[in-house]
Amino acid sequence: MKVFVSWSGGKDCMLACYRIMQQPKIEVACLLNMLAENGECSLSHNLPANLLQEQGRMLGIPVLQRKASRKEYETEFKKAIADLKQQGVGAGVFGDIDLQAHRDWLERVCREMEMESFFPLWNDRREDLLEEFIRVGFKSRIVVTDEAVLGAEWLGCEINRDFLGKMKTLPHVDACGEKGEYHTFVYDGPIFKSPVVVRESEQLSIEKHWVSKLELGSLA
Repeated sequence: MKVFVSWSGGKDCMLACYRIMQQPKIEVACLLNMLAENGECSLSHNLPANLLQEQGRMLGIPVLQRKASRKEYETEFKKAIADLKQQGVGAGVFGDIDLQAHRDWLERVCREMEMESFFPLWNDRREDLLEEFIRVGFKSRIVVTDEAVLGAEWLGCEINRDFLGKMKTLPHVDACGEKGEYHTFVYDGPIFKSPVVVRESEQLSIEKHWVSKLELGSLA
């Protein structure tokens, strides 16, 4: 079966993709990434569109990007799914962990589009997910924080065992950032051909979030 993975560029969709790729009869045909209305950056993580395309190139998986306002999100999401159906894609893969309302929405949308839906991380323990992500060799950094719970000093923080230890001291923060406490960008790992080289150009405060503005870097 061909599937698409709903894509933000962060750790949860990456781990969901990695897990589903271990299934012998499933082929990840596409990463579906929703961009902001201007088409310049991702709607969820404020990552540049070209950075996400480079991530897909290093994974060897095509990235389908579609622009949408939050108001038109469902309409544009369904249009993208319709196009993927024409290419023989029969299911969507999502990195949600336990937000039931969001899962309900995704399942409804997929059902209306006659698509199956898979949730490889659903209801797993936060610590187990982070441990697996780190153990198999993924490398990721924090690119957005909710400034109500995490300050700008967390931007650029690597998702590693030191990070996992710090999360244990912050009971008010979901360790995986499931409630939007933080977002990440994965730049290397076991399914990458080569690392994605990035650099931070600046840090901004946008709509009560701290944002690390990333751009493609160079090995030179």
